[in-house]
Amino acid sequence: MATSAPTVLVAAAPTLHREGLVALLHEQWPHLQLVLTADATQVPHLVCRQPYRLLIVDVLLPGLCPTSLLTQLHQVRPTQRVALLTGPGPAAPAGPLPWPNTRLLVSRQAPSGALVAALAPWLQEFGAPAAALVWHGAGGRAGVFSPRELQVLSLVVADHCNDEIADKLCLSVRTVESHRRMLLQKSGTRTLVGLAVRAVREGWVA
Repeated sequence: MATSAPTVLVAAAPTLHREGLVALLHEQWPHLQLVLTADATQVPHLVCRQPYRLLIVDVLLPGLCPTSLLTQLHQVRPTQRVALLTGPGPAAPAGPLPWPNTRLLVSRQAPSGALVAALAPWLQEFGAPAAALVWHGAGGRAGVFSPRELQVLSLVVADHCNDEIADKLCLSVRTVESHRRMLLQKSGTRTLVGLAVRAVREGWVA
């Protein structure tokens, strides 16, 4: 059945983790069409047949060699965007990935808000996601972090300076400073140390 809906290919074993991922994608981007496969050998063939808006690959998929897969994908479709869901163990790639403009590493254990924030820049053109993270502060006051703010927050917690954050997210330093001020204001904290501590304690980032 033909459709103009943006299509995302999810390569993962049929587990509760995949069910949760699919539910999250449908919740945040209702107009996405998802194609599922649990066969690692079929991924290059599927991508060769048609481009996908995004390919999400669980590195724990049986029979998968991430390095080999990335090489094959780059040969058949160099601009295919790929998000690798990493986990502990030798299957997890170490260090920066090749072709950084089309490759992204996200931990399988990342909170849903962090995962949405990571994927949002590649999917937001097909509809803004629902609020990336809703939290409740003192007195039950609710607040919302945007996907971009969550990206900045994750890098702040990882101890990156403004220049590094700007470089990683392709933003100006002034924009990063603005995001940091909003993060402090929304979280009700006064320092970056306090912000990082609360972010980890509340589960806003991994």
